Amino acid sequence: MKELTNEQKERYARHLALQEVGEEGQKKLLSGRVLIIGAGGLGCPAAMYLAAAGVGTIGVADADVVDLSNLQRQIAHGMEDIGKAKAESVQETVNERNPDVQVHTYQVFVSKGNIADLLKDYDFVLDATDNFAAKFLINDACVKAQKPFCHAGILRFQGQLMTYVPGKGPCYRCIFHEEPPEGAVPSGKEAGIIGAMAGVIGSLQAMEAIKYLSGAGELLTGRLLTYDALKNEFRTVRLPAHVPDCPVCGKM
Repeated sequence: MKELTNEQKERYARHLALQEVGEEGQKKLLSGRVLIIGAGGLGCPAAMYLAAAGVGTIGVADADVVDLSNLQRQIAHGMEDIGKAKAESVQETVNERNPDVQVHTYQVFVSKGNIADLLKDYDFVLDATDNFAAKFLINDACVKAQKPFCHAGILRFQGQLMTYVPGKGPCYRCIFHEEPPEGAVPSGKEAGIIGAMAGVIGSLQAMEAIKYLSGAGELLTGRLLTYDALKNEFRTVRLPAHVPDCPVCGKM
């Protein structure tokens, strides 16, 4: 790995002061590659904190464009970005904040036909999507490709996240099994989302990626973290170590 420049030593000084990160950890972040699927409420804060941390390559996949209703929670976008592709808007925001970071954009909806190609060049994946079909698709593709990823979801005043690492705990499908029937769970548009919830959970997703790349701390493998903002309560739910009948990872 390349030695840090004087400018990088100043930029990442607070990381270098951490025993758990230090110069070697920062070099790992600079050489790390994270794919964010979804450039909305979760993806925006995640991208900004990953960029600030010096994660060297960030991929952003999203086919949507910015509209006015997004700005209540999607903090990488501004008024000037309305009508612009969300992936492009995130790229511009990241570029303004850290020249060390290279951003690749994919203005597509993830599908069975493209997800394997999207994943292949990345070390860690963030599921920052807002629908069940995409979440199950990302899980199944990451398990098949042996790619670690962090799932998250938010609705109203609540959020949750968990991390899958191959061979170290259950996958998303182990816990949630299959998509709920259409209409069984309201969408964010129908039920609402408090804007800051996206910042809390999206930042925690970035933290999981940073810990994975740097080797610091413990990941949320085998655990589901939930947050209730109205009660201001975090809760960690222990998950089964292995689910043999999982159709995706049960025999792995």
